[in-house]
Amino acid sequence: MSKAAIIQELEKSQLKSSICAFCVGDTIRVHTRIIEGEKERVQIFMGTVIARKGTGLSETFSVHRVAYGEGMERVFPLNSPRIAKIEVVKEGAVRRGKLYYLRGTSGKKSKVKASRGRRKVAVAAVANSEKSNDSVENNESTES
Repeated sequence: MSKAAIIQELEKSQLKSSICAFCVGDTIRVHTRIIEGEKERVQIFMGTVIARKGTGLSETFSVHRVAYGEGMERVFPLNSPRIAKIEVVKEGAVRRGKLYYLRGTSGKKSKVKASRGRRKVAVAAVANSEKSNDSVENNESTES
């Protein structure tokens, strides 16, 4: 096996299987785990997806929102263990691959038209599937 093939196999094992299907223009709610000292909490960032980049483990997506008159943008790694859940709130109908023109807009200009239900709305609960896999592995190890 070549080095590239080995790396590809390792990346496949690290990919999340239950990722929500969302596109550029959709309004999504990203639940991220934040660790403060010994405590862990979930923070929600809601906004419009303006870009998706990369493939495999290095795939990222950018979410843009306007709060208190200021535009905020955050880039999330798609396969990050810090992302607990991604919810699609509203599907957007756009004709561009990247919506960078939304950065300089505010008010009604920054709205994206809603699509007419062409895609199914799905919710990815990555944390639940990971916890259930861990508990199954723990049960198997204690039984033997």
